[in-house]
Amino acid sequence: MSSYLPGTASLIEEIDKKLLVVLRDGRTLIGFLRSIDQFANLVLHRTIERIHVGKKYGDIERGIFIIRGENVVLLGEVNTENEANPALIKVPIDEILEMQREEQVQKQQEEELKKKALKERGLHLTDHSILDDYC
Repeated sequence: MSSYLPGTASLIEEIDKKLLVVLRDGRTLIGFLRSIDQFANLVLHRTIERIHVGKKYGDIERGIFIIRGENVVLLGEVNTENEANPALIKVPIDEILEMQREEQVQKQQEEELKKKALKERGLHLTDHSILDDYC
């Protein structure tokens, strides 16, 4: 029977396991947890940054990665059995980076269209995050 560990102490059980970490800035990292502290700062080893666009992905090797605990949005163990048979298609990193850039340009264009439509209706917003709530 395992005992309950409160707070970041529960991460001790995840040491040396392969984890997926989603950061506040949207990046996805996969690596082996080597160290933690009381602030949930993490040290990942053999880390890759995985970039997803649609059903395709690409990996960038990052090596040892230190993550500030306040930047972690999601953390979970990677099921290594399912990892060998992903539902996604792996593509070369140059290709996925170009796809990501195109996706960002498209989102930016959509944002500009939203701003223009609101401006035509007499709304002049300076906080662009508000647009997502109304459009």
